[in-house]
Amino acid sequence: MIVNLKPVPQPEPLLVAAEPKILLFGNPNVGKSVLFNALTGAYTTVSNYPGTSVEISRGRCEVDGVRYQVLDTPGMYSLLPITEEERVAREILLNETPHVVLHVIDARNLDRMLPMTLQLVEAGLPVILVVNILDEAERLGMTIDLKLLEEKLGLPVVGAAMAHRRGLAEIRAAIAGYDRRRAAFVYAPDLEGDISRVASRLLGDYRLDRRAIALLLLQRDPEVTELVLSTEGVHFPQVEEAVNAVVFERRTDLHLRISLERQRICRALLKGVVHQPEAQGKRFSERLSDLTVNPWTGFPILLLVLYLGLYQFVGVFGAGTIVDFLEGTLFEERLNPWLIGLADRFVLWSWLHELLVGEYGIFTLAIRYAVALVLPIVGTYFLAFSIIEDTGYFPRLALLVDRVFKRIGLNGRAVIPLVLGFGCDTMATMVTRTLETVRERIIATVLLALAIPCSAQLGVILGLLSGVPGALAVWSLCIVLIFLVIGFLAARVMPGERPMFYMEIPPLRMPQLRNVLIKTYTRMQMYFLEIFPLFLLASVLLWAGKMTGVLERLVSGLTPAMHALGLPAEAAAAFIFGFFRRDFGAAGLYDLQTSGLLTPVQLTVAAVTLTLFVPCVAQFLMMKKERGWNTAIGIGLFVTVLAFVVGWLLNRLLLFTGVLG
Repeated sequence: MIVNLKPVPQPEPLLVAAEPKILLFGNPNVGKSVLFNALTGAYTTVSNYPGTSVEISRGRCEVDGVRYQVLDTPGMYSLLPITEEERVAREILLNETPHVVLHVIDARNLDRMLPMTLQLVEAGLPVILVVNILDEAERLGMTIDLKLLEEKLGLPVVGAAMAHRRGLAEIRAAIAGYDRRRAAFVYAPDLEGDISRVASRLLGDYRLDRRAIALLLLQRDPEVTELVLSTEGVHFPQVEEAVNAVVFERRTDLHLRISLERQRICRALLKGVVHQPEAQGKRFSERLSDLTVNPWTGFPILLLVLYLGLYQFVGVFGAGTIVDFLEGTLFEERLNPWLIGLADRFVLWSWLHELLVGEYGIFTLAIRYAVALVLPIVGTYFLAFSIIEDTGYFPRLALLVDRVFKRIGLNGRAVIPLVLGFGCDTMATMVTRTLETVRERIIATVLLALAIPCSAQLGVILGLLSGVPGALAVWSLCIVLIFLVIGFLAARVMPGERPMFYMEIPPLRMPQLRNVLIKTYTRMQMYFLEIFPLFLLASVLLWAGKMTGVLERLVSGLTPAMHALGLPAEAAAAFIFGFFRRDFGAAGLYDLQTSGLLTPVQLTVAAVTLTLFVPCVAQFLMMKKERGWNTAIGIGLFVTVLAFVVGWLLNRLLLFTGVLG
């Protein structure tokens, strides 16, 4: 089974070299990010991988006095990629030279995840296998002989339960004392002959082992074929001839054949390693997990999560209690009067006075909105999101809504970017790159631009409408109805195949406080650092518009539209604010309501129209980056027209029925 197991000399270090790299690989939801955070602590950065919009987390750690750079790659199931995330993960393997590769797998699913370990070893990579989630496997009564598995694989194997930081010291020791060995896994003789036949034609220099390159060529991987073409040059026809000859002679699905061979090898490797218990009754967490994916119980549980997480915690507590204190007590009663008094005494120029503490002043508008309105709402949303995420509920939600989402041209995987949109639509638009097809990405982008309010906008709207009987129900019904109708129509209009759905289901567990706090802090920091400069910019632009009269002309231009919606002319400013940021517009709506300028019907119509209104500048630019100018402009125009049409119809309907008085 395993042959040629021997030490491989380490390359001599360069005189001037970058920090050695540790790469984390594995399926989604196996605990890679938890291990990454445990290794790197707070010393992390998140950025797009060059040439893509897929985020890569980078950090640093020190092991036995040596400083390493750590990369947390997107989840992948195989070296043969399907999604954009998997392509980026594989691209990292093709372009980086790691000190070690930590392959993180789920202890409960060794038979499914070990084939990728084989692929990493075949690629000639320095692999350390991290068998994570051991605590859950042990609760199920499983026993895993890690020492025997290490002997059979011929590479370091470490058991871990990273949610409890168990195994972290052993992982660090394995990194420090890594002794690279090369193990060879033997396929069936005919397949071995085919692999050698193709590999022997490869003459170029590759970061991955030629055996791995040959296997990917036989599986018709287009990116690897392009890589071989550019590397081999004039010798490429010989490689292509060998691949075509094998495909012609075998007349079979080589991808399936290779997969079956890997499964056979893995079954032999796991023989005597894993001992399953006899069938026992399900534990409470397993029964609860079953309830979350059963439609009859799953949707009531989802409504309960939305009620407690979004409405009560974000809407009532974040947008109500905290905002009332910060905006009302801190800013309106103390800070703003004090700052205006200072400006009255020391600022002699009226234009500067207006810029600092005027109607659209940096202190009285931008900082007040950002700190008193947006920050508490974003903070409570990301805290709730992190708690729910750490329990393992989101993959179950994806499974629950998969059937509904297929009706609107998506699948369960799309629940991740759509749920992220409730935090930040710009970030979520970027995450649509993880969806498999262009059709899915465009549909998800349209729905994010139209019917998914960001956390700050949602929090303000929940806070405003919760005080008006029936208003929140009308708003929710309108947004859900528009989401489903537009999604259904888009699925019929957009050409393309229906996507397949697959996703790892992690254990359902109690959230870990440390994980929740780190995730919340990181997301709040990124979000606030992104939006605060935009709030300042919006304030300056609005000030300039007021001083030059441009803002007054824009408001006048929108006044007929406001009257058509049954709204006062002052509401035009909130829609102009909304173009800079959705939450900025919602905050403008908050000012109108607190000033007593809106009736219950007007408030509801304004909230619905503003939610559906044109995406903010940042989201529009992200749409342009992801989908191109034509698609971004088309979506922007469609969303804007639809928002005002729906607002006009809703105003007529509410006035006719008298639902809100």
